[in-house]
Amino acid sequence: MQKTKIASLVNHRRILFLFLFLVSAGNILAQGTGNKYAGEFLAIGVGGRPLGMGGAFVSLVNDVTAGYWNPGALARINYPQFSLMHDERFGNLVNYDYGSVAVPWGVNASLGLSVIRLGVDDVPNTKNAWVDLNNNGYFDNGDRLDYSQINFFNAADWAFIATYSKKHSEKLSYGVNLKVISRSIDDGSAWGIGFDVGAIYNVTPKFRVGANLQDVTTTLLAWNTGRRELITPTAKIGGSYDIPFFKTGRITPALDFDVRFENRKFASLAAVGPVSFDMHAGLEYGFKDLFALRVGYNDVKQLTFGAGVKLPKLNLDYSFAKFDGSDQLGNTHRISVMFTLDDEKFRRKGE
Repeated sequence: MQKTKIASLVNHRRILFLFLFLVSAGNILAQGTGNKYAGEFLAIGVGGRPLGMGGAFVSLVNDVTAGYWNPGALARINYPQFSLMHDERFGNLVNYDYGSVAVPWGVNASLGLSVIRLGVDDVPNTKNAWVDLNNNGYFDNGDRLDYSQINFFNAADWAFIATYSKKHSEKLSYGVNLKVISRSIDDGSAWGIGFDVGAIYNVTPKFRVGANLQDVTTTLLAWNTGRRELITPTAKIGGSYDIPFFKTGRITPALDFDVRFENRKFASLAAVGPVSFDMHAGLEYGFKDLFALRVGYNDVKQLTFGAGVKLPKLNLDYSFAKFDGSDQLGNTHRISVMFTLDDEKFRRKGE
């Protein structure tokens, strides 16, 4: 009996979430071409370290996650790297997963591949299960669900990102992403192709600035329903600075701004006409390159926290974000791992 109640509660939660999800999706599929929030799943972020710093990472990234944060920085790796992250949201209803691999290529270039998936799995579809006993077109006390007519589907967004990055000098490197995006909701699906360009520059050994222009050519998403969506460009610009802390540590503040052209107005920190501005701020304390503590504030007004440990060839990072009304939505915990093939035979040529 208890199991039945639990299963019923889970199903009702999923049905409620599905209703909200499909209302949003229905608007997407039914309306004319629109741009606002079309690529929002790509703005969530990856990696326990950057997410613990509120996503202020466009100038600080120096590892395999550069394929997401700033393709210009990927050329700065000297060994092959792999990274994985898992994130569960809204009471484990939404799963967000990320994986990437990158390798040095020649003396001054790197290649990378990243995969991102945001999905709601095993969603019950009850549209054919309603038995309208009163024949009044409303679901009321006299009606019921025919559970044998319920089927399940997945709603998922995928992004596949191929990165090429080149080091122009010891101070400057730049890169480009080719993105293939796939979206599906029940029997609706869409595909799109987009490009990002990024660069990172060391003003001094301790002071860095970076920029990542996402969807630089505007990304078209074509649905099998005939619907067309456009993901408009987003400019991510930021800087970071290392401050020595005694002899064994450092403190690194970082600040990023997202500049969008979607007419977000009051949904953003500041706006001028159709142009909106959002901020990411983060602070990291590192001790002897062994462990780190982090705090941040992101573009959706969340306070974030994080910690990381660096082991031989392995980095473990954790971040936490609290949602307002978390009793209903739940908090977000992210765990990521990064493995570096730190061996002389894998070292970049010329280093």
